[in-house]
Parts: sequence; structure tokens; C-alpha cells
Amino acid sequence: MSIRWRVIWGCLTRLIATAGFAAGFAPHAGAELISLRYGQAYSSAHSVYSLPIVVAEREGLFIRAGLDVKTIIPIPGGSDKMIAALHDDWVDVTHVAMPFLIRAALAGSDAVAIDTEFRNSVYSLLANRAIASFVDLKGKLVGLADESGTISISMRKLLAAHGLKRGSFAVKNEEGTPARLNCLRRGECDAVVLGQPQDFEAMAEGYRLLGRSDEVMPKYVYTVTAARKSWAQTHQEAIIRFLRALAASFKFIRDPANRGSVVKTIAEVANTSDAVAAETLDLLVDPRQAMLPDRGEIDLEGVQHVIAMMAEAGTLKAPLPDASRFVDQDYFKAAGLD
Repeated sequence: MSIRWRVIWGCLTRLIATAGFAAGFAPHAGAELISLRYGQAYSSAHSVYSLPIVVAEREGLFIRAGLDVKTIIPIPGGSDKMIAALHDDWVDVTHVAMPFLIRAALAGSDAVAIDTEFRNSVYSLLANRAIASFVDLKGKLVGLADESGTISISMRKLLAAHGLKRGSFAVKNEEGTPARLNCLRRGECDAVVLGQPQDFEAMAEGYRLLGRSDEVMPKYVYTVTAARKSWAQTHQEAIIRFLRALAASFKFIRDPANRGSVVKTIAEVANTSDAVAAETLDLLVDPRQAMLPDRGEIDLEGVQHVIAMMAEAGTLKAPLPDASRFVDQDYFKAAGLD
């Protein structure tokens, strides 16, 4: 979904909200909508990882929960900029990968996770046609993400499991799956790590799938919605409404009756074909993968696995912190979702 479309959609949903409330449509009829600014990285805004938020927008789930989510604010830069956006008062809540929240909290931020947007994310290692196996990647250039994030951590584990230790291949850091796919298409990268739907696109174009992150990763929490404790304490109702809307979004995505609508949304947001979008949705709702939370619940064991992975990658040192330090589940309970 382009930024221009988000602006148009934001205006339309606010008009719908006005009419809906006048007719007693929403549960919070008669009350004013609570405004909320939601932050997201450019790379995430055009990937499947924006799906729960986009569905909540398009299907009026935020409005029904009594919430006016301002046009999603794309934050320049990568995931490491998302928590800074909270502190700079650009946004009220933000989409962020769990390792970056952990790193910011250990550096003094009061940001905490209030729900899970994606868990057990699956990333694929795609190579050009000249690469027949992992062995062929020795001395080649591999496109990875930020070294501190679970994407690169999982890929390095996968590569190591196939005999490719650190230093046996060159690395180019590219932020965002679309950028890494372009690196592969231009021939600059010999292999890259891709999320959905770009991994399915690359396979359809003839690139070779070498392996996937779920071969080496335990269950974990990939991305969350984070808020500052100091802000959340004075805006509890806004958070409760947000969590209820997201829970409704996860339910909508899983409902077979909504398959056509969700496929179209994935195709438009990620600029891909309906066929690739359908493959992506099948992966997302596959219970064996458990990529989506049921209602947005935060699995503390999954967070602890992220902490362990960060330690294994050398970005955290003992004694390792407890997962509960980075999570506030009180709002989830207050929303009646536990």
C-alpha cells in the first residue's frame, strides 16, 4: 500500500467512523474516537509483516474498537530506529523486531512489548541459478539484514549448520526483503535472505531455495507492538482498544470466508500476484508454522528464545535478562484477551 493510498484510506475511515458512530454502528457509539499514531519502518510497510495492521484498517476494525489510528507513519531507516521514534514523540506505539526492543531497553529505554504481531517468522535463503548447494556459497556474497536482528541470526545459524562459518562468505547488509531481492536480481548478491511474499516470487522466477530459517530456529517472538511505559500508563484505554482491534484482525485473517479479501490485501500491499499472495497466506495460517499469534498474546518462552539467540550471536552477554523485563501483559489482560 503506497503512502498516498494510506493517506486516502485514513481520510475514508475517519468519514466512515463519523457515519458509523452516528448510526450506533460501533461498540463505543456516542464516544469520541481515541487517536493513536502507529509507527512502522518503510521496509515493513510494504511487506506481509504489515498485514495485521492493514487488515484492521481496511476492515474498519480499529473504528469498531473506538480507535482512530492515524495514517501509518513510515519511519526512515531500519528496525533500530523504531524505538527512537517513540522517544522522539513521532509515534505512540510502534512495530519493532524483538531484538531491537531488547537492545533499546537494556540501553535505558522504558519501551515494552504490549502484543505480538508475528511469531516464528520464516525466512528463506534464495540463491542465483549458478549456486547448486550451500557449498557453492563459499567465498560468495550473501545479502543479510542487520547483524543484531533475528533474520541474520537465523541465517547465520542455517549457514553454519551447512558448514559455512562466519568468514567463509562475504556479507552485504541490506535493510528490507525488497532491497535484498533486488540485490539478487541485479546479480550483485549470490544469495539473499527473503521473507514473504518475495521468497515465493524469487522461486517462481527460477532462483534456488537453499533452506529456511525454521530448520534451525525454535519457536520465538519475531515482531511486537511496543510502547513506552510512561506513555502507556496514561493511555490505557487507547492500548486496550488497539489490542482488541488487532485480535479481531488475526481472527479475520484466519477465517476461510475472508480468504479472497486477505489474498487481495497481501497482493496490493506487497505488490505481488494473487497466486503468490495465496501461497503466502497458506504459510501464514498453517498451524504447523504458528507464524501468527491467536490474538496477539506474547509468549514469554518465545521472548526468552530471542534472548538466547542474541547471546549465541554475541550481541548479549551473561547474565542474561529475563523475558518479563521487556513485556507488559497487563494491558492484554485488561482487554480481556488472556
